[in-house]
Amino acid sequence: MKKLLAASLLMCASGLLTANAKTPANTFVVAQSLDDVTSLDPAQGFELSSVQSFTNLYQRLVQSNPHKPTQLVPTLASSWQASQHSLTFTLRQGATFASGNPIRPEDVIFSLSRVVKLNLAPSFILSQLGWDKSNVDSHLHKVGPHQVKVSWNVDVGPSFVLSLLSAPVSSIVDEKTVMAHAQNDDFGHQWLNQHSAGSGPFKIKLYKPHQVLLMQANDRSPAGPPKMKYLLLKNVPDAATRELLLEQGDADLIRNLGSDQFATLQSKPGIRTEALPYASIFYLMFNTTAKNNPTLGNPKFWEAARWAFDYKGIAKDLLKGQFQVQQSFLPVGFKGALTDQPYHYDPEKAKAILKKAGITNPHFKLVVSNQPPYLDIAQALQASFAKAGIQVEVVPGVSSQVSNDVKQHHYEADLTSWGPDYFDPNTNASAFAYNPNNGSKTLAWRANWQTPELNKLTLAARAETNEAKRVEMYQQLQRKVRASSPFVLGLQNKKLVAMRDDVKGYLQGITPDMVFYQNVYK
Repeated sequence: MKKLLAASLLMCASGLLTANAKTPANTFVVAQSLDDVTSLDPAQGFELSSVQSFTNLYQRLVQSNPHKPTQLVPTLASSWQASQHSLTFTLRQGATFASGNPIRPEDVIFSLSRVVKLNLAPSFILSQLGWDKSNVDSHLHKVGPHQVKVSWNVDVGPSFVLSLLSAPVSSIVDEKTVMAHAQNDDFGHQWLNQHSAGSGPFKIKLYKPHQVLLMQANDRSPAGPPKMKYLLLKNVPDAATRELLLEQGDADLIRNLGSDQFATLQSKPGIRTEALPYASIFYLMFNTTAKNNPTLGNPKFWEAARWAFDYKGIAKDLLKGQFQVQQSFLPVGFKGALTDQPYHYDPEKAKAILKKAGITNPHFKLVVSNQPPYLDIAQALQASFAKAGIQVEVVPGVSSQVSNDVKQHHYEADLTSWGPDYFDPNTNASAFAYNPNNGSKTLAWRANWQTPELNKLTLAARAETNEAKRVEMYQQLQRKVRASSPFVLGLQNKKLVAMRDDVKGYLQGITPDMVFYQNVYK
């Protein structure tokens, strides 16, 4: 029996199943693109597939209630006490990692400090607490057998810090297991790129980049064992192939759906579709210091681009109503989000702005993921910008490569999306309106956009404790970014998924990391 199961799993992991095959009874098979994954280490992984995996492989001290995202619930912490500049957590007694090692205050200290010391993409989330390589150890202390104290020296309140500690980057890893695989003072980073050392409901059994991520049940998880023994995420870059696998029964659930596919699958027997609320903003970003294209740093060009974006045509016609127009960096559903729409598609107005500014031969190369709906949107923008006299060359690529090129500033323009890292307006404000030039790889930094005045306002809004005043400050930030920045903010989407109708217990929340497979069964 074990040999048969192993053979079945191997078939799933190494290739497509035969026509009309059925997935193994104890394995939940998901067909999606995994090409965006750069690392499975919570200290680095910042892409959609990565953070979704972290929710199932790791736990944090506190996490958002998926049914009420603004509500933080104890996870590895059983309770906490707050003061003006510190939080003292009491850990759940008896909780263990997948290795069997107990979860200790030392593991919390190690997990948070290694993020700051490695200083990889998501480290800016924790560096907002004033932490850096030189001082982070002085802010993390074991104060009892099951207690750890977290402190900070910046002007923020405990509720904001709790939000940061609920982010995927704050996942708690098993220090003993990780450090046993450390190489050249890397805090086990190379090993964690393809392995796991957490306390979540699953653990990594096999990972082959751009092919498959196979997780196995972690029966020791403090969250309780999952209902399926295996969770198999199969990389299927082609959207039509994903659709076929679901129809044939070779996959239990598929992601990365286009609107046309979603509409087609709604009428298929044995299949259930869901359009789930999602706090993801789709935007166009220009590299303001792009080599050989100085026009992209001109605010007048940014202004023209806002009138060359066919917002409603893309949201309603191309994407069949599965998107809505959202021209602010806070998604609808977040406190303080602006919902007015000051811009509309007006190519003649865009032409007039360019002419008045003396901008001739406006053009740019647009790098974009080859996955739906990104490529579809990019091609629609190519057509709408052309009518405004702006020539766009669409350059599709594998998601991970596009992401790397953008982070290295090797691009002219990028069409992508951004989802919040935690439930607080600062999560998006600190990405779109904040560039302190201290190594924090925010979106403003990726755009090479200098934001000294917005930096001050972002920090002031973060520190404000009067809720009404804080909302007003975030609305001011949204208006400033919307009016003059290298970002053209355009759309907010719903997350489209389809699954076999015998699938039960699948749960997905509003933020990118809220994908829960623990209670899935079929």
